[in-house]
Amino acid sequence: MEGAHRLFAPSDVPSAELLIFGVVGLAASLIGLLVLSSHRRVNFNMRAVFLEMLNDALGSLGVIIASIVIGTSGFMQADAIAGLFIAVLIVPRAVRLLWETTSVLMEFTPKNLDLDTMRAHILNVDGVVEVHDVHASTIATGIPVVTAHVVAVDNSFTDSSAAAILRQIRSCLAEHFDISVKHSTFQLETVGRGGA
Repeated sequence: MEGAHRLFAPSDVPSAELLIFGVVGLAASLIGLLVLSSHRRVNFNMRAVFLEMLNDALGSLGVIIASIVIGTSGFMQADAIAGLFIAVLIVPRAVRLLWETTSVLMEFTPKNLDLDTMRAHILNVDGVVEVHDVHASTIATGIPVVTAHVVAVDNSFTDSSAAAILRQIRSCLAEHFDISVKHSTFQLETVGRGGA
């Protein structure tokens, strides 16, 4: 709103000071980006900080350009245009990060993970009779997790095949999907105990 107002009623901006602050801000932002670049995918907080530093760098670049335009042409609205440019950079990234965070908090099923297909894969494991209460979500670090109740054949606990069934299910989820699910919790039940 302030940027839009200053388009029509520009204030007097000292271009030399604006240029100095723009260069200092750009240098600080570039140092921050170098420090954060290897950690930006660790979690939402690090991604948000990285994007904020990137926005700051682009914003400082806008300030530098605005100060040069003001100093050479006297076009004071360049400062307001730079401010609006910074706002345009911030809004889409903020909306995207908000959507990703909401997906985690609301426990949405991870994108590209079809629960019906996953259930069918689990049913193909030897010894599995039924699968129900299948849930998938993403935890804050971006890792998909799956929980399910798996009904196994009655003798799976007496002939020690229950552990093998669990290993096969976990291997299936880690290898057969576009998203590798390496964190899963399964409750094994048997038909004779009312599982199916």
